[in-house]
Amino acid sequence: MHSVVRAAGRSKLTPVVIGALAFAGSGLVAAIAGIPIPAVHDEYSYLLAADTFSHGRLTNPTHPLWVHFETFHVIQQPTYMSKYPPAQGMALALGQVATGQPIVGVWLSVALMCAAIYWMLRAWLAPRWALLGGLLAVLLWGFASYWSQSYWGGAVAATGGALLFGGLRRIVRQPKARNAIAMGLGLLLLAHSRPFEGLLVSLPVAAALLIWMLAGKGRPSAQVSMARIVMPLLAMLVLTAASIGYYNYRVTGDPFKTPYQVHEETYGIAPFFIWQRLRPAPEYNHEPLRIYHTERNLVGYEQQRTTAGLLSRLVRKLDKFWGFYLGIALTIPLLALPWLLRDRWMAFAVFVCLLVLSEMFLVAPFFPHYVAPIACLIMLIAVQGMHYLWRWRWRGKPVGRWVVAALLLLSLRTPVVALLEDVRSHDPSNWNVQRARLLQQLASDGERHLVVVRYGPKHHVDREWVYNAADIDRAPVVWARAMDDTRNRQLTDYFQGRKAWLLIVDQDDAPHLTPYER
Repeated sequence: MHSVVRAAGRSKLTPVVIGALAFAGSGLVAAIAGIPIPAVHDEYSYLLAADTFSHGRLTNPTHPLWVHFETFHVIQQPTYMSKYPPAQGMALALGQVATGQPIVGVWLSVALMCAAIYWMLRAWLAPRWALLGGLLAVLLWGFASYWSQSYWGGAVAATGGALLFGGLRRIVRQPKARNAIAMGLGLLLLAHSRPFEGLLVSLPVAAALLIWMLAGKGRPSAQVSMARIVMPLLAMLVLTAASIGYYNYRVTGDPFKTPYQVHEETYGIAPFFIWQRLRPAPEYNHEPLRIYHTERNLVGYEQQRTTAGLLSRLVRKLDKFWGFYLGIALTIPLLALPWLLRDRWMAFAVFVCLLVLSEMFLVAPFFPHYVAPIACLIMLIAVQGMHYLWRWRWRGKPVGRWVVAALLLLSLRTPVVALLEDVRSHDPSNWNVQRARLLQQLASDGERHLVVVRYGPKHHVDREWVYNAADIDRAPVVWARAMDDTRNRQLTDYFQGRKAWLLIVDQDDAPHLTPYER
Protein backbone atom coordinates (compact mmCIF):
# COMPACT_ATOMS: atom_id res chain seq x y z
CA MET A 1 0.00 0.00 0.00
CA HIS A 2 2.81 2.37 0.87
CA SER A 3 4.42 1.84 -2.53
CA VAL A 4 1.09 2.46 -4.30
CA VAL A 5 0.61 5.76 -2.45
CA ARG A 6 4.17 6.81 -3.22
CA ALA A 7 3.76 5.98 -6.91
CA ALA A 8 0.45 7.85 -7.08
CA GLY A 9 2.01 10.88 -5.42
CA ARG A 10 4.73 11.03 -8.07
CA SER A 11 2.64 10.22 -11.15
CA LYS A 12 2.00 13.03 -13.64
CA LEU A 13 -1.51 11.63 -14.10
CA THR A 14 -2.43 12.16 -10.46
CA PRO A 15 -3.87 15.70 -10.96
CA VAL A 16 -6.06 14.32 -13.75
CA VAL A 17 -7.28 11.48 -11.54
CA ILE A 18 -8.02 13.86 -8.66
CA GLY A 19 -9.91 16.20 -10.96
CA ALA A 20 -11.88 13.33 -12.50
CA LEU A 21 -12.76 12.06 -9.01
CA ALA A 22 -14.02 15.50 -7.98
CA PHE A 23 -16.10 15.84 -11.16
CA ALA A 24 -17.58 12.34 -10.93
CA GLY A 25 -18.34 12.73 -7.22
CA SER A 26 -20.08 16.06 -7.76
CA GLY A 27 -22.21 14.54 -10.51
CA LEU A 28 -23.06 11.56 -8.33
CA VAL A 29 -24.25 13.82 -5.51
CA ALA A 30 -26.50 15.66 -7.97
CA ALA A 31 -27.82 12.33 -9.23
CA ILE A 32 -28.81 11.45 -5.66
CA ALA A 33 -30.05 14.84 -4.43
CA GLY A 34 -31.12 16.40 -7.74
CA ILE A 35 -29.68 19.11 -9.98
CA PRO A 36 -29.11 22.18 -7.78
CA ILE A 37 -31.88 24.78 -7.94
CA PRO A 38 -30.74 28.40 -7.45
CA ALA A 39 -32.03 30.00 -4.26
CA VAL A 40 -29.67 32.90 -3.46
CA HIS A 41 -29.83 36.25 -5.27
CA ASP A 42 -26.18 35.88 -6.29
CA GLU A 43 -26.83 32.56 -8.04
CA TYR A 44 -29.42 34.07 -10.36
CA SER A 45 -27.05 36.93 -11.13
CA TYR A 46 -24.27 34.52 -12.08
CA LEU A 47 -26.71 32.52 -14.21
CA LEU A 48 -27.60 35.71 -16.10
CA ALA A 49 -23.87 36.18 -16.81
CA ALA A 50 -23.61 32.56 -17.95
CA ASP A 51 -26.57 32.91 -20.30
CA THR A 52 -25.06 36.09 -21.71
CA PHE A 53 -21.63 34.56 -22.31
CA SER A 54 -23.10 31.36 -23.76
CA HIS A 55 -24.71 33.46 -26.50
CA GLY A 56 -21.37 35.01 -27.43
CA ARG A 57 -21.97 38.39 -25.76
CA LEU A 58 -20.27 40.20 -22.87
CA THR A 59 -23.44 42.05 -21.93
CA ASN A 60 -26.99 42.77 -23.09
CA PRO A 61 -28.76 45.93 -24.26
CA THR A 62 -31.06 47.64 -21.80
CA HIS A 63 -34.65 46.52 -22.30
CA PRO A 64 -37.19 49.27 -23.17
CA LEU A 65 -39.29 48.22 -20.16
CA TRP A 66 -36.30 47.56 -17.88
CA VAL A 67 -38.01 49.09 -14.85
CA HIS A 68 -40.28 45.99 -14.66
CA PHE A 69 -37.23 43.69 -14.64
CA GLU A 70 -35.13 45.31 -11.91
CA THR A 71 -33.83 42.73 -9.49
CA PHE A 72 -31.02 42.00 -7.06
CA HIS A 73 -27.32 42.08 -8.06
CA VAL A 74 -28.15 42.98 -11.67
CA ILE A 75 -27.63 46.30 -13.43
CA GLN A 76 -30.14 47.49 -16.02
CA GLN A 77 -28.27 50.56 -17.28
CA PRO A 78 -26.13 51.36 -19.21
CA THR A 79 -26.47 47.67 -20.11
CA TYR A 80 -28.31 44.68 -18.67
CA MET A 81 -25.83 42.39 -16.87
CA SER A 82 -24.71 40.78 -13.61
CA LYS A 83 -22.83 43.08 -11.27
CA TYR A 84 -20.20 40.44 -10.50
CA PRO A 85 -16.77 39.81 -12.07
CA PRO A 86 -17.06 37.46 -15.05
CA ALA A 87 -15.04 34.36 -14.06
CA GLN A 88 -17.84 32.43 -12.34
CA GLY A 89 -20.26 33.27 -15.13
CA MET A 90 -17.70 32.03 -17.66
CA ALA A 91 -17.44 28.71 -15.82
CA LEU A 92 -21.23 28.33 -15.81
CA ALA A 93 -21.39 29.28 -19.48
CA LEU A 94 -18.94 26.48 -20.30
CA GLY A 95 -21.32 23.94 -18.80
CA GLN A 96 -24.34 25.55 -20.46
CA VAL A 97 -22.75 25.48 -23.92
CA ALA A 98 -21.31 21.99 -23.55
CA THR A 99 -24.28 20.20 -21.99
CA GLY A 100 -27.15 22.66 -21.56
CA GLN A 101 -26.60 22.53 -17.78
CA PRO A 102 -24.65 25.40 -16.14
CA ILE A 103 -23.99 23.21 -13.10
CA VAL A 104 -21.64 21.09 -15.21
CA GLY A 105 -19.42 24.16 -15.47
CA VAL A 106 -19.42 24.31 -11.66
CA TRP A 107 -18.28 20.69 -11.48
CA LEU A 108 -15.54 21.36 -14.02
CA SER A 109 -14.32 24.32 -11.94
CA VAL A 110 -14.31 22.13 -8.81
CA ALA A 111 -12.35 19.46 -10.67
CA LEU A 112 -9.77 22.03 -11.77
CA MET A 113 -9.62 23.40 -8.24
CA CYS A 114 -8.87 20.03 -6.66
CA ALA A 115 -6.26 19.23 -9.33
CA ALA A 116 -4.67 22.67 -8.86
CA ILE A 117 -4.57 22.30 -5.07
CA TYR A 118 -2.76 18.98 -5.46
CA TRP A 119 -0.38 20.60 -7.99
CA MET A 120 0.29 23.42 -5.51
CA LEU A 121 0.81 21.07 -2.56
CA ARG A 122 3.21 19.00 -4.65
CA ALA A 123 5.54 22.01 -4.69
CA TRP A 124 5.35 22.45 -0.92
CA LEU A 125 5.07 18.93 0.52
CA ALA A 126 6.29 15.38 0.06
CA PRO A 127 4.34 13.48 -2.64
CA ARG A 128 2.18 11.32 -0.38
CA TRP A 129 1.15 14.28 1.79
CA ALA A 130 0.34 16.34 -1.28
CA LEU A 131 -1.82 13.45 -2.46
CA LEU A 132 -3.61 13.39 0.88
CA GLY A 133 -4.28 17.13 0.63
CA GLY A 134 -5.68 16.78 -2.87
CA LEU A 135 -8.00 13.98 -1.80
CA LEU A 136 -9.15 15.94 1.24
CA ALA A 137 -9.96 18.90 -1.01
CA VAL A 138 -12.12 16.57 -3.09
CA LEU A 139 -13.81 15.19 0.01
CA LEU A 140 -14.40 18.41 1.94
CA TRP A 141 -14.82 21.12 -0.71
CA GLY A 142 -15.85 19.07 -3.71
CA PHE A 143 -18.65 16.51 -3.90
CA ALA A 144 -21.48 17.96 -1.80
CA SER A 145 -20.32 21.40 -0.59
CA TYR A 146 -22.04 24.53 -1.83
CA TRP A 147 -18.99 25.15 -4.02
CA SER A 148 -20.05 22.18 -6.16
CA GLN A 149 -23.81 22.03 -5.56
CA SER A 150 -24.78 25.65 -6.13
CA TYR A 151 -24.02 28.40 -8.63
CA TRP A 152 -22.50 30.73 -6.04
CA GLY A 153 -18.83 30.08 -6.79
CA GLY A 154 -15.63 29.59 -4.83
CA ALA A 155 -13.73 27.02 -6.88
CA VAL A 156 -12.53 29.48 -9.56
CA ALA A 157 -10.89 31.77 -7.01
CA ALA A 158 -9.46 28.77 -5.14
CA THR A 159 -7.92 27.57 -8.40
CA GLY A 160 -6.37 31.00 -8.91
CA GLY A 161 -4.85 30.92 -5.44
CA ALA A 162 -3.44 27.42 -5.98
CA LEU A 163 -1.80 28.45 -9.26
CA LEU A 164 -0.35 31.55 -7.62
CA PHE A 165 1.21 29.81 -4.63
CA GLY A 166 2.20 26.70 -6.54
CA GLY A 167 3.90 28.83 -9.16
CA LEU A 168 5.76 30.80 -6.50
CA ARG A 169 7.40 27.74 -4.94
CA ARG A 170 8.23 26.28 -8.32
CA ILE A 171 9.89 29.50 -9.47
CA VAL A 172 12.12 29.46 -6.39
CA ARG A 173 13.14 25.89 -7.21
CA GLN A 174 13.15 26.19 -11.00
CA PRO A 175 13.01 29.72 -12.44
CA LYS A 176 11.23 28.74 -15.62
CA ALA A 177 8.81 30.78 -17.71
CA ARG A 178 6.04 28.17 -17.38
CA ASN A 179 5.99 28.64 -13.62
CA ALA A 180 5.76 32.41 -13.99
CA ILE A 181 2.91 31.95 -16.48
CA ALA A 182 1.13 29.72 -13.96
CA MET A 183 1.44 32.49 -11.38
CA GLY A 184 0.14 35.01 -13.90
CA LEU A 185 -2.80 32.79 -14.78
CA GLY A 186 -3.61 32.55 -11.08
CA LEU A 187 -3.58 36.34 -10.82
CA LEU A 188 -5.87 36.59 -13.86
CA LEU A 189 -8.40 34.19 -12.31
CA LEU A 190 -8.30 36.07 -9.01
CA ALA A 191 -8.76 39.44 -10.69
CA HIS A 192 -11.84 38.14 -12.52
CA SER A 193 -13.37 36.35 -9.51
CA ARG A 194 -12.30 37.82 -6.13
CA PRO A 195 -10.35 40.99 -6.96
CA PHE A 196 -10.05 42.37 -3.41
CA GLU A 197 -8.88 39.12 -1.85
CA GLY A 198 -6.74 38.51 -4.93
CA LEU A 199 -4.96 41.79 -4.22
CA LEU A 200 -4.45 40.81 -0.58
CA VAL A 201 -2.72 37.54 -1.50
CA SER A 202 -0.74 38.97 -4.41
CA LEU A 203 1.03 41.64 -2.35
CA PRO A 204 2.93 39.26 -0.01
CA VAL A 205 3.62 36.92 -2.95
CA ALA A 206 5.10 39.81 -4.93
CA ALA A 207 7.20 40.85 -1.91
CA ALA A 208 8.47 37.30 -1.34
CA LEU A 209 9.36 36.86 -5.00
CA LEU A 210 11.14 40.21 -5.19
CA ILE A 211 13.17 39.55 -2.03
CA TRP A 212 14.20 36.15 -3.33
CA MET A 213 15.24 37.53 -6.75
CA LEU A 214 17.33 40.27 -5.11
CA ALA A 215 18.87 38.51 -2.12
CA GLY A 216 17.56 34.96 -1.83
CA LYS A 217 19.61 31.79 -1.71
CA GLY A 218 20.01 30.24 -5.14
CA ARG A 219 18.59 33.31 -6.89
CA PRO A 220 19.11 33.44 -10.66
CA SER A 221 21.10 36.07 -12.51
CA ALA A 222 19.43 39.34 -13.47
CA GLN A 223 19.22 38.20 -17.09
CA VAL A 224 17.53 34.92 -16.17
CA SER A 225 15.14 36.67 -13.78
CA MET A 226 14.14 39.14 -16.46
CA ALA A 227 13.66 36.55 -19.21
CA ARG A 228 12.04 33.74 -17.24
CA ILE A 229 10.18 35.52 -14.45
CA VAL A 230 9.64 39.24 -14.93
CA MET A 231 8.70 39.28 -18.63
CA PRO A 232 6.25 36.33 -18.50
CA LEU A 233 4.62 37.76 -15.38
CA LEU A 234 4.47 41.21 -16.92
CA ALA A 235 2.84 39.81 -20.05
CA MET A 236 0.17 38.06 -17.96
CA LEU A 237 -0.44 41.21 -15.93
CA VAL A 238 -0.90 43.26 -19.10
CA LEU A 239 -3.35 40.63 -20.36
CA THR A 240 -5.21 40.75 -17.05
CA ALA A 241 -5.45 44.55 -17.02
CA ALA A 242 -6.53 44.67 -20.67
CA SER A 243 -9.23 42.03 -20.19
CA ILE A 244 -10.60 43.82 -17.11
CA GLY A 245 -10.65 47.16 -18.89
CA TYR A 246 -12.31 45.78 -22.01
CA TYR A 247 -14.96 43.92 -20.03
CA ASN A 248 -15.75 47.01 -17.96
CA TYR A 249 -15.94 49.14 -21.10
CA ARG A 250 -18.41 46.79 -22.77
CA VAL A 251 -20.65 46.56 -19.69
CA THR A 252 -20.43 50.04 -18.14
CA GLY A 253 -18.96 52.15 -20.93
CA ASP A 254 -15.92 53.00 -18.78
CA PRO A 255 -12.81 50.76 -18.63
CA PHE A 256 -12.15 51.97 -15.08
CA LYS A 257 -15.65 51.41 -13.70
CA THR A 258 -16.80 47.89 -12.83
CA PRO A 259 -20.39 46.65 -13.02
CA TYR A 260 -20.22 46.23 -9.25
CA GLN A 261 -19.56 49.97 -8.85
CA VAL A 262 -22.46 50.85 -11.15
CA HIS A 263 -24.77 48.60 -9.16
CA GLU A 264 -23.78 50.07 -5.80
CA GLU A 265 -24.08 53.63 -7.11
CA THR A 266 -27.55 52.81 -8.40
CA TYR A 267 -28.97 50.78 -5.52
CA GLY A 268 -26.57 50.44 -2.60
CA ILE A 269 -26.58 52.34 0.68
CA ALA A 270 -24.53 50.17 3.04
CA PRO A 271 -20.87 50.08 1.92
CA PHE A 272 -18.84 46.91 1.60
CA PHE A 273 -16.27 48.02 4.20
CA ILE A 274 -17.51 48.94 7.65
CA TRP A 275 -15.34 52.06 7.96
CA GLN A 276 -17.03 53.65 4.93
CA ARG A 277 -19.98 55.99 5.27
CA LEU A 278 -23.52 55.28 4.17
CA ARG A 279 -24.49 56.45 0.71
CA PRO A 280 -27.58 58.60 0.16
CA ALA A 281 -30.69 56.52 -0.46
CA PRO A 282 -31.75 56.57 -4.12
CA GLU A 283 -35.36 56.57 -5.26
CA TYR A 284 -36.35 52.92 -5.67
CA ASN A 285 -38.95 51.79 -8.15
CA HIS A 286 -39.90 48.67 -6.16
CA GLU A 287 -40.52 48.07 -2.47
CA PRO A 288 -38.52 44.78 -2.17
CA LEU A 289 -35.42 46.54 -3.50
CA ARG A 290 -35.92 49.39 -1.04
CA ILE A 291 -36.36 47.03 1.90
CA TYR A 292 -33.33 44.97 0.93
CA HIS A 293 -30.96 47.91 0.57
CA THR A 294 -32.26 50.35 3.20
CA GLU A 295 -33.26 47.90 5.93
CA ARG A 296 -31.93 44.37 5.58
CA ASN A 297 -28.42 45.27 4.44
CA LEU A 298 -28.05 47.96 7.08
CA VAL A 299 -28.36 45.60 10.03
CA GLY A 300 -24.92 44.02 9.72
CA TYR A 301 -23.23 47.29 8.82
CA GLU A 302 -24.68 49.26 11.73
CA GLN A 303 -24.10 46.44 14.21
CA GLN A 304 -20.42 46.27 13.35
CA ARG A 305 -19.96 49.98 13.92
CA THR A 306 -19.99 49.21 17.65
CA THR A 307 -17.34 47.21 19.50
CA ALA A 308 -19.80 44.69 20.92
CA GLY A 309 -21.51 44.27 17.57
CA LEU A 310 -18.20 43.88 15.75
CA LEU A 311 -17.12 41.11 18.11
CA SER A 312 -20.50 39.39 17.91
CA ARG A 313 -20.47 39.36 14.12
CA LEU A 314 -16.83 38.31 14.10
CA VAL A 315 -17.72 35.19 16.08
CA ARG A 316 -20.40 34.35 13.50
CA LYS A 317 -17.97 34.91 10.64
CA LEU A 318 -15.34 32.71 12.27
CA ASP A 319 -17.97 30.02 12.77
CA LYS A 320 -18.82 30.11 9.05
CA PHE A 321 -15.14 29.95 8.15
CA TRP A 322 -14.37 27.14 10.59
CA GLY A 323 -17.41 25.07 9.62
CA PHE A 324 -16.60 25.15 5.91
CA TYR A 325 -12.81 24.98 5.78
CA LEU A 326 -11.74 23.12 8.92
CA GLY A 327 -14.22 21.38 11.15
CA ILE A 328 -12.78 19.14 13.85
CA ALA A 329 -10.85 17.01 11.36
CA LEU A 330 -8.61 19.85 10.18
CA THR A 331 -8.59 21.81 13.44
CA ILE A 332 -6.68 19.30 15.58
CA PRO A 333 -3.67 19.31 13.21
CA LEU A 334 -3.34 23.05 13.92
CA LEU A 335 -1.97 22.06 17.34
CA ALA A 336 1.29 21.53 15.49
CA LEU A 337 1.49 25.22 14.52
CA PRO A 338 4.40 26.01 16.89
CA TRP A 339 6.52 23.44 15.03
CA LEU A 340 5.22 24.47 11.61
CA LEU A 341 6.22 28.09 12.18
CA ARG A 342 9.86 27.09 12.45
CA ASP A 343 9.84 26.65 8.67
CA ARG A 344 9.97 30.05 6.94
CA TRP A 345 7.73 28.98 4.07
CA MET A 346 5.09 27.62 6.44
CA ALA A 347 5.34 30.85 8.44
CA PHE A 348 4.78 32.73 5.19
CA ALA A 349 1.67 30.64 4.47
CA VAL A 350 0.28 31.32 7.96
CA PHE A 351 0.97 35.04 7.55
CA VAL A 352 -0.90 35.21 4.23
CA CYS A 353 -3.86 33.36 5.73
CA LEU A 354 -4.03 35.76 8.66
CA LEU A 355 -3.75 38.73 6.30
CA VAL A 356 -6.68 37.57 4.19
CA LEU A 357 -8.74 36.50 7.20
CA SER A 358 -8.35 40.02 8.59
CA GLU A 359 -10.99 40.84 5.98
CA MET A 360 -13.51 39.62 8.54
CA PHE A 361 -12.84 42.82 10.52
CA LEU A 362 -13.29 44.99 7.43
CA VAL A 363 -16.40 43.81 5.60
CA ALA A 364 -20.03 43.77 6.71
CA PRO A 365 -21.08 40.47 5.08
CA PHE A 366 -18.94 37.32 5.01
CA PHE A 367 -19.22 33.93 3.33
CA PRO A 368 -16.55 31.21 3.03
CA HIS A 369 -16.00 31.77 -0.70
CA TYR A 370 -14.79 35.29 0.06
CA VAL A 371 -11.46 33.83 1.22
CA ALA A 372 -11.30 31.05 -1.40
CA PRO A 373 -7.89 32.30 -2.67
CA ILE A 374 -6.27 30.89 0.48
CA ALA A 375 -8.05 27.51 0.39
CA CYS A 376 -4.83 25.85 -0.80
CA LEU A 377 -2.86 27.41 2.06
CA ILE A 378 -5.44 26.24 4.61
CA MET A 379 -5.11 22.72 3.26
CA LEU A 380 -1.32 23.04 3.25
CA ILE A 381 -1.19 24.04 6.91
CA ALA A 382 -3.65 21.33 7.97
CA VAL A 383 -1.89 18.54 6.06
CA GLN A 384 1.54 19.58 7.29
CA GLY A 385 0.08 19.55 10.80
CA MET A 386 -1.09 15.98 10.15
CA HIS A 387 2.44 15.17 9.02
CA TYR A 388 3.78 16.28 12.39
CA LEU A 389 1.04 14.40 14.24
CA TRP A 390 1.84 11.27 12.20
CA ARG A 391 5.35 11.20 13.66
CA TRP A 392 4.18 11.60 17.26
CA ARG A 393 5.04 8.64 19.45
CA TRP A 394 4.08 8.03 23.07
CA ARG A 395 5.95 5.40 25.08
CA GLY A 396 7.33 4.06 21.83
CA LYS A 397 3.93 3.58 20.24
CA PRO A 398 2.91 5.35 16.99
CA VAL A 399 -0.01 7.17 18.61
CA GLY A 400 0.15 9.92 16.00
CA ARG A 401 -0.74 7.54 13.21
CA TRP A 402 -3.86 6.48 15.04
CA VAL A 403 -4.83 10.13 15.59
CA VAL A 404 -4.41 10.98 11.90
CA ALA A 405 -6.37 7.89 10.88
CA ALA A 406 -9.18 8.91 13.25
CA LEU A 407 -9.19 12.42 11.81
CA LEU A 408 -9.46 11.08 8.27
CA LEU A 409 -12.40 8.89 9.29
CA LEU A 410 -13.97 11.91 10.98
CA SER A 411 -13.61 13.96 7.81
CA LEU A 412 -16.00 11.54 6.05
CA ARG A 413 -18.80 13.12 8.08
CA THR A 414 -18.54 16.42 6.16
CA PRO A 415 -19.73 15.21 2.73
CA VAL A 416 -22.44 13.06 4.33
CA VAL A 417 -23.89 16.04 6.21
CA ALA A 418 -23.62 18.21 3.10
CA LEU A 419 -25.37 15.55 1.01
CA LEU A 420 -28.29 15.46 3.44
CA GLU A 421 -28.54 19.25 3.20
CA ASP A 422 -28.54 19.00 -0.59
CA VAL A 423 -31.41 16.52 -0.43
CA ARG A 424 -33.39 18.81 1.90
CA SER A 425 -32.83 21.76 -0.46
CA HIS A 426 -35.13 20.01 -2.96
CA ASP A 427 -38.11 19.99 -0.57
CA PRO A 428 -41.19 20.76 -2.73
CA SER A 429 -42.33 23.39 -0.21
CA ASN A 430 -39.21 25.51 -0.76
CA TRP A 431 -39.97 28.68 -2.70
CA ASN A 432 -37.14 28.17 -5.21
CA VAL A 433 -38.36 24.64 -5.95
CA GLN A 434 -41.85 26.03 -6.55
CA ARG A 435 -40.45 28.68 -8.88
CA ALA A 436 -38.41 26.12 -10.82
CA ARG A 437 -41.43 23.83 -11.14
CA LEU A 438 -43.63 26.67 -12.42
CA LEU A 439 -40.95 27.78 -14.88
CA GLN A 440 -40.58 24.25 -16.23
CA GLN A 441 -44.34 23.82 -16.48
CA LEU A 442 -44.83 27.04 -18.44
CA ALA A 443 -41.74 26.62 -20.64
CA SER A 444 -42.69 23.09 -21.68
CA ASP A 445 -46.15 23.78 -23.13
CA GLY A 446 -44.86 25.23 -26.40
CA GLU A 447 -46.28 28.70 -25.82
CA ARG A 448 -44.68 31.92 -24.61
CA HIS A 449 -45.65 33.45 -21.29
CA LEU A 450 -45.51 36.67 -19.30
CA VAL A 451 -45.70 36.30 -15.51
CA VAL A 452 -46.49 39.55 -13.67
CA VAL A 453 -45.39 39.12 -10.04
CA ARG A 454 -47.13 40.96 -7.22
CA TYR A 455 -45.81 40.49 -3.69
CA GLY A 456 -47.97 40.43 -0.58
CA PRO A 457 -47.15 42.23 2.68
CA LYS A 458 -45.47 39.18 4.23
CA HIS A 459 -43.17 38.42 1.32
CA HIS A 460 -39.51 37.94 2.29
CA VAL A 461 -37.06 39.85 0.08
CA ASP A 462 -34.65 36.90 -0.04
CA ARG A 463 -37.28 34.90 -1.98
CA GLU A 464 -37.12 36.70 -5.29
CA TRP A 465 -39.06 35.41 -8.31
CA VAL A 466 -38.21 38.08 -10.89
CA TYR A 467 -35.10 36.89 -12.69
CA ASN A 468 -34.87 36.68 -16.46
CA ALA A 469 -32.74 35.26 -19.23
CA ALA A 470 -30.17 37.35 -21.07
CA ASP A 471 -32.46 37.87 -24.09
CA ILE A 472 -35.72 38.76 -22.38
CA ASP A 473 -37.84 39.13 -25.51
CA ARG A 474 -36.96 35.64 -26.79
CA ALA A 475 -37.29 33.82 -23.47
CA PRO A 476 -40.15 31.29 -23.20
CA VAL A 477 -41.12 32.81 -19.85
CA VAL A 478 -40.67 36.47 -18.87
CA TRP A 479 -40.90 37.48 -15.22
CA ALA A 480 -41.90 41.08 -14.50
CA ARG A 481 -42.73 43.17 -11.45
CA ALA A 482 -46.25 44.52 -11.15
CA MET A 483 -46.43 48.33 -11.06
CA ASP A 484 -49.22 50.86 -11.52
CA ASP A 485 -52.03 50.28 -14.02
CA THR A 486 -50.52 52.49 -16.72
CA ARG A 487 -47.14 50.78 -16.68
CA ASN A 488 -48.70 47.35 -16.40
CA ARG A 489 -50.74 48.10 -19.51
CA GLN A 490 -47.57 49.15 -21.34
CA LEU A 491 -46.00 45.86 -20.27
CA THR A 492 -48.85 43.66 -21.43
CA ASP A 493 -49.20 45.60 -24.68
CA TYR A 494 -45.50 45.11 -25.41
CA PHE A 495 -45.83 41.36 -24.78
CA GLN A 496 -49.30 41.05 -26.32
CA GLY A 497 -48.32 37.86 -28.17
CA ARG A 498 -47.78 36.04 -24.86
CA LYS A 499 -50.15 34.42 -22.41
CA ALA A 500 -50.19 36.76 -19.45
CA TRP A 501 -50.41 35.58 -15.85
CA LEU A 502 -50.65 37.27 -12.48
CA LEU A 503 -48.61 35.59 -9.76
CA ILE A 504 -49.32 36.64 -6.18
CA VAL A 505 -46.58 35.67 -3.75
CA ASP A 506 -46.72 36.02 0.01
CA GLN A 507 -44.63 34.43 2.72
CA ASP A 508 -47.23 32.26 4.38
CA ASP A 509 -49.31 31.26 1.36
CA ALA A 510 -48.58 29.11 -1.67
CA PRO A 511 -47.95 31.20 -4.82
CA HIS A 512 -51.26 31.92 -6.54
CA LEU A 513 -51.23 31.97 -10.37
CA THR A 514 -54.22 33.27 -12.32
CA PRO A 515 -54.72 34.59 -15.87
CA TYR A 516 -53.89 38.28 -16.08
CA GLU A 517 -56.84 40.46 -17.05
CA ARG A 518 -55.50 42.91 -19.58
